[in-house]
Amino acid sequence: MSEAEKKLPFIPEEWSDAASSVSCSSLQPVIALVCGPKNSGKSTFSRNLVEVLLQRYKRVAYLDTDVGQPEFTAPGFLSLTVVDKSILESDWTVPCVKTPERCFFYGDVSSKRDPKAYLRYVYTLFDYYQLYFCKSSENKTELPLVINTPGWVKGIGYDLLVDVLRYVSPSHVVKINISAYNKNLPAGLFWLDGNDDETAHLIEIQSAYKDRYNRSVLIHKDGHLMRDMRIIAYFKQCIKGKEVNTIKELTHELASHTPYEVPISSLTINHLHCQIPSTEVYYSLNASIVGLGVSNDVFEDLPSCVGLGIVRGIDTERGILYVITPVPENVVENVDLLLQGYIQIPTCLLEVKDYRSPYLSANVLAST
Repeated sequence: MSEAEKKLPFIPEEWSDAASSVSCSSLQPVIALVCGPKNSGKSTFSRNLVEVLLQRYKRVAYLDTDVGQPEFTAPGFLSLTVVDKSILESDWTVPCVKTPERCFFYGDVSSKRDPKAYLRYVYTLFDYYQLYFCKSSENKTELPLVINTPGWVKGIGYDLLVDVLRYVSPSHVVKINISAYNKNLPAGLFWLDGNDDETAHLIEIQSAYKDRYNRSVLIHKDGHLMRDMRIIAYFKQCIKGKEVNTIKELTHELASHTPYEVPISSLTINHLHCQIPSTEVYYSLNASIVGLGVSNDVFEDLPSCVGLGIVRGIDTERGILYVITPVPENVVENVDLLLQGYIQIPTCLLEVKDYRSPYLSANVLAST
C-alpha cells in the first residue's frame, strides 16, 4: 500500500452501501443530511458521499452547518460549497480549504450562542441552494446536496437539528450511531411529529470502529486543536510563491506579510454576540480575526462574507486598519463590513521569535 493510500480513511462496507443507496436514488433532487453524535464519523462519511455522488454528477453542493468543525472553511462559518473534483485522493489529515459559493460568518464555534441567528443562516443558505442549484433549466441542472451537521444532538442542539430537518425536508437522512446508545439520536423519523405527510429515506449505520487492519479508529478528537489547524490552513493561503512546511515558518511569513491598508471610514464594524463600548472598539479589534463582509452583496437581507482577516494593527492617526487575508485585492476593495466574533488567532501564530507581538499596533505597544 502506498503512503497516500495509508492516509485515506477506511470506509466500511456498510458505509459504502449507504452512499451507493443515496447516489443511485431515483428521487430528485438528492438531498442527503448526515447526522449523529460527536466523533461518529459524520465528516468522513459526508466526504465519501460527495466522492460517490461525483461519479454520477459533475458537481455536488455541500451545505456545512457545523460551525465548530466545518469541512471546507475556517471555524465560525456556515457555508454552501460546490465541489467539482475528487476530494477523496487528498490527505484527509490535512484540512481541505475551498472557496464557498455563499457563506456567512457566525463568529463562534457553537450554535448555542445565538440559535436564532444560526437557524437563519442555515435556512438562507438552503434557500440559496434551491434558487441557484436545485431548479433545472436550459442553463443549469439540479445538483445533489450533502448536508453536514454538528455532533451536538442533545438539548438545544437536538431542537436545532429537528428544525433544520423539517425546513430542508431531505430525500435521505443518514443517521450514524455509536456504541454509547444514550448519546445517539432517537430511532426512526424522530424529526416528524406524526402529522407530516413527508417521508424521507432513513439510513442508519454504525460508526466505523475498525480499519482494514482491525485497528480501532474511534479516536477522541481534540476539537480546539482541529480548529486551530483549520485557521492555520486558511491563512497559509496568504503565502504564495514560498514553500512553508512548518508552523514556525508560517508564523514568520505571516508576521512579515504585507497587509492591506483599509480606511476605517469605509467600514461598518459589527460585533457579533456582544456589545463593545465605542471607546473600546479599536482595542477589541486589534490582533483579532474578523469576517470580511460586503453589504451590497445581499441575499434575503443577509450580506455575504468573503473570508477572514487578521487585524495586523491600527493606525488611528491615519485612520487605517492593517489587515492580513488571503482574499484577493479586487474582492477586498468591496469589503465594507467587519464582523467580529469569538474566533481567536491560534497561540502558535503569536509566538514569533524577535517579535514582541506580531499582531499589536504601535499605539497599543506604547501604552503597555
